[in-house]
Amino acid sequence: MQSIRKVTSQVGTVFWVTIAITLAFVLWGVFLTDNFDRVTGAALDFVVANLSWFYLIVTTLFLAFVVFLAFSRYGKIKLGKEDEEPEFGLFSWFAMLFQAGMGIGVIFWGVSEPVMHYASQPPYGGAEPNTAAAAQLSMQYSFFHWGLHAWAIYAVVALAVAYFNFRKDKPGLISAVLSPLLGDRANGPIGKAIDTLAILATLFGVAVSLGLGTLQIGAGLGESFSISNGIGLQLIIIGVTTIAFLLSASTPINKGVNYLSQASIYLAGVLLLYFIVLGPTVVQINAFTQGIGDYIGELIPMSFRMNAFNQDTAFLSNPAGTLFLFATWIAWAPYVGVFVARVSRGRTIREFVIGVLVAPSLANALWFAVFGGAAIDYDRSTGGTINTAAQSDPAVGLFAFLQAYPLPLITSLVAILLLFIFFVAGADAATIVLGRMSAGGVLNPGRVIRLTWGVVMAAIAAVLLVTGGLEALERASILGGLPFALIMIAMCWSLYKGLAQDAREESQQEESREAEEATDQPAASPGK
Repeated sequence: MQSIRKVTSQVGTVFWVTIAITLAFVLWGVFLTDNFDRVTGAALDFVVANLSWFYLIVTTLFLAFVVFLAFSRYGKIKLGKEDEEPEFGLFSWFAMLFQAGMGIGVIFWGVSEPVMHYASQPPYGGAEPNTAAAAQLSMQYSFFHWGLHAWAIYAVVALAVAYFNFRKDKPGLISAVLSPLLGDRANGPIGKAIDTLAILATLFGVAVSLGLGTLQIGAGLGESFSISNGIGLQLIIIGVTTIAFLLSASTPINKGVNYLSQASIYLAGVLLLYFIVLGPTVVQINAFTQGIGDYIGELIPMSFRMNAFNQDTAFLSNPAGTLFLFATWIAWAPYVGVFVARVSRGRTIREFVIGVLVAPSLANALWFAVFGGAAIDYDRSTGGTINTAAQSDPAVGLFAFLQAYPLPLITSLVAILLLFIFFVAGADAATIVLGRMSAGGVLNPGRVIRLTWGVVMAAIAAVLLVTGGLEALERASILGGLPFALIMIAMCWSLYKGLAQDAREESQQEESREAEEATDQPAASPGK
């Protein structure tokens, strides 16, 4: 009872409305699973057919916007007070960026996406499947899907929240970012509706991620130990992981999430180095080098590729396709953006944008080149062994690849441990974000509210795994990204207004200082 009273004392209307809507969606998925599946499927089909252009244009505009801010006069503005230093060192900062933004997703798709592009019609360029040209395009598109556009989406939300929270002393809420546009309405029903949407997007997105992570850990255990990846195993995985991230959530951010994120980077580095040494090293280096060049050279055409007169949108809407992934990044933007804002205090806008866009994009490209490049090279000599596994279940792709190299049991265990750490750290970060957004934007939400959200996330993932509603919830989460994209456009305008006002005030202060200095100078002596 005391814990319940503690939660109710920390939260308000937004929390309870979110819980009610979440319960309605979960009950829909449990008791009307087929209907939930049909409705979300039809809605996503409508978006693919009619609004793909919107996602491509708006995502590219987000990238242009943050690059403009970085290299404009606003780039020197700090996300905090002028005398504040960054709260976290560069390595800790990067580790937390990576685990929150991509971590488990890159492990999930690092092998499967490139080999699936290679073995099917590549999405751009007209290459025949299973050819060298298709291999080249698979790298190019994998870099594109997980590169600058994805991180620009996160950067927009993170920049806006960090700027208004740490420099303007506003609450760490999405609604607070829009106060220059909404005025007092940001604190009323409109603001609460915006924050509710942000919490729902975070909650559904992370619950889906927990479910997908569970499936991949189960797939790894099944491949390594011939264990049936059934509901029983999956519930055990969710249970163990939930206990782990609840323990982590009971510690401060500079311990739990920070230490786990650093551990995941070290472990990923070991796995990466192992497959560079034992893999087709020259092929991997060439894939990375050429892939980066192709990606940069074709960045603008890829950003607007629509097949306008073909009406074939499969390359956009499949789970490894452009629209599906871009819409996913937008749906994830409240979670990743608010978390990245939390760990970026004290950095300048220029430092922030370069760090958030470039470092994770290069890390993702390297991962895809090493694992995806080696997997394609292996498939070219074996007739598509890994692709066959990935097509049947993308979660199995990585472990099918590991079986092709020495010490598959050990590397599989390392990969499972890496997934587990990403899983735990990501869920812990989500409890921080959900706690902040449901408790009025406080910097460090209380332990009880974080633990409450952790239990809710795990329960949603477990229930929908059992009932088969996880895929439909994933579609619902992606669809929620559509209205949030409109909110992000408003956030860009609000942020620009705030920065422009900041610059004007700084210019006025500079003029005042110069005037005071001129007044304080002694008058010249007569005759000189």
